Amino acid sequence: MPGRLQRVTEADAPLICSRKGCRATATWELRWNNPKLHDPDRRKTWLACDEHRQVLADFLSARGFLRETLPMT
Repeated sequence: MPGRLQRVTEADAPLICSRKGCRATATWELRWNNPKLHDPDRRKTWLACDEHRQVLADFLSARGFLRETLPMT
């Protein structure tokens, strides 16, 4: 109906990069787990913009946590 206000929900909001202070829209999913804390099949997710994908991947890789990097769908 024209003129009606639409309620914006959290699900409608763009997904934002996980890098501290970054407000860019995420374009990558970095899936990881800490083998000392998580079951082998469990995956946690950090989101990354193009600029911060490698920085976040390097951080997780250095600790042996990174399992896969996927483009956002």
